[in-house]
Amino acid sequence: MIGRISGVLADKQPPQVLVDVGGVGYQLDVPMSSFFNLPAIGERVVLLTHFVVREDAQILFGFLTSGERSTFKELVKISGVGSRTALSVLSGLSVAELAAAVSRQDGARLVKVPGIGKKTAERLLLELKGKLGADLSMPAGSAPASDAQSDIAQALQSLGYSEREALAAVKALAADTGVSDGIKQALKALNR
Repeated sequence: MIGRISGVLADKQPPQVLVDVGGVGYQLDVPMSSFFNLPAIGERVVLLTHFVVREDAQILFGFLTSGERSTFKELVKISGVGSRTALSVLSGLSVAELAAAVSRQDGARLVKVPGIGKKTAERLLLELKGKLGADLSMPAGSAPASDAQSDIAQALQSLGYSEREALAAVKALAADTGVSDGIKQALKALNR
């Protein structure tokens, strides 16, 4: 099967990208975590892939990191979680945030992801417990300490900042900073 695509990024319209590989354009669905870290159109890109064949469609999913791809594969193994739901989870949470939510058994964090209800969140927590390896979990000190800090980091990522930039900006904030003030302060710090 197709395990990796390397070519020129021809187009990107969330959540899909088009990669030109020797004159053939491959359309891939990517999670927003990968989408925001893609190079500009016309530049070279390498995406790890997962190919899904269904009765009515053949879909190619792309990921910038092996952690995203392996987490996606773990998600689609869960009963009731299809590839679209798995893509939604990885678009709403980074791999590190998902691993932290699973280790803390934080269903409230998962319910914030569009398309994930309380029952699905509980199933994800149960099925993923112990399956997200040490390579996927957050290094000590890199996780946002509170829900407010997590929301600030997620807002910064949705504005186009990388996960690393967002976490660095959040780490510089006081622990008791509110979400709206935190976003303002983080944006000021990032724009210096």
